[in-house]
Amino acid sequence: MFWFLLIALVVVVTAVALAVVGGGDGPGHTATGGLADAPPDLAEAWLPPDRPVNRADLEALRLPMAVRGYRMADVDDVLDRLGAELAERDARIAELEASLAGEQAAAMGGPDLFEKPGDAPEEPR
Repeated sequence: MFWFLLIALVVVVTAVALAVVGGGDGPGHTATGGLADAPPDLAEAWLPPDRPVNRADLEALRLPMAVRGYRMADVDDVLDRLGAELAERDARIAELEASLAGEQAAAMGGPDLFEKPGDAPEEPR
């Protein structure tokens, strides 16, 4: 029984060694033999550089993995981009709200709000 297990172990180790070194032309092997290099782990979908990010872009975003979680540089890039776009949108919203408040104040009566329609403004003495 011991010799059978020893021979089986040698056969399995030899088969694995031949597969790694290059003992076939099947899928996953290169023309020169051996296993093909694994493609680099890159992002499947990235944020569009030519337009603002929308919800669908974030849902499609897949950050590349590293040995221990996500790659910090890629996560930092995404967070920097989103932070910049949020700051830009906040500034635009504040600008539009200020413009709207000014237009509403002008529509309500402007500077002569408390004068009666028939009264003439007082002249300085």
